[in-house]
Amino acid sequence: MDVASVADFYQRLGKNNLDTLGEIYHNDVVFEDPAHKLSGLNSLEAYFHSMYSNVNSCHFEILSADQVDQRGYIKWLMTLSHPKLSSGNSIEVEGLTFVEFRDGKVIHHRDYFDLGAMLYEHLPLLGRVVSTIRRKLGQA
Repeated sequence: MDVASVADFYQRLGKNNLDTLGEIYHNDVVFEDPAHKLSGLNSLEAYFHSMYSNVNSCHFEILSADQVDQRGYIKWLMTLSHPKLSSGNSIEVEGLTFVEFRDGKVIHHRDYFDLGAMLYEHLPLLGRVVSTIRRKLGQA
């Protein structure tokens, strides 16, 4: 297993093939993103099933990837459509995934992305608050 295989896997990942997560993830995987920290393949599978059951669509475009020894990164652009976010319109979020391998599978997966850009900015009331805060901080 290598970073290129993981990147390819994510470009093909969808609601209909979530049962293949065990092909790339170690049974003892630790998965982290800005909102979750999960341990074990069973927890990861439950998380992905829950996440994908609630979205209209989710697609990853791989922008770059690199690996040194048993560690690597994948830079990606996720296009997501969720019925409760942005009136169901597509949202694009850039992110970076760090992966570490053991026994030919991913043992550690950590995603870095702006949770506000993905979630908070697209909720009706909270979105206005986040936009106001960003504007006052000079980020908008």
